[in-house]
Amino acid sequence: MSQVTDLIPHRPPFLFVDEIVSHSAGSLIAQRTWRADEDFYQGHYPSAPITPGVLLCESVFQAAACFMALKALAAGAPPGAGVPLIAKISEVRFRHPVYPGDTVIIEVKEKDALSGFTLLSGHLKKPDGTRILNVDFTVIWKSPEAAKSDAAG
Repeated sequence: MSQVTDLIPHRPPFLFVDEIVSHSAGSLIAQRTWRADEDFYQGHYPSAPITPGVLLCESVFQAAACFMALKALAAGAPPGAGVPLIAKISEVRFRHPVYPGDTVIIEVKEKDALSGFTLLSGHLKKPDGTRILNVDFTVIWKSPEAAKSDAAG
């Protein structure tokens, strides 16, 4: 996990990427095992726990944050020089649920980059290849100070 936490500011209990499996100039593959003791399963749903779709999307977005951080480091930016902010989410499609104990493979691919925005696609699947979700989204990379001032404004 230290490879992930070295790249992005997310920390438990809001860290949904366990490890980076591989990466290239245009993509990243990560992995996450959803542990039965995670607090949200107590309420979603107590008698039939299922991983909330918004957290599945968040795992894709965090993998994208790792990808963007690696890309920035490769371009010579110092560690922590920026944070990724989601600018747009579109075309989310959920195909199968994720249960406590399930391991998922998270794949993020860069589709295009334009005026500071990076367009990406993300996919979750089980190790046997069963597709869980697809999502297209756009990220902008901001300095930590700019991100704080944007949030305050």
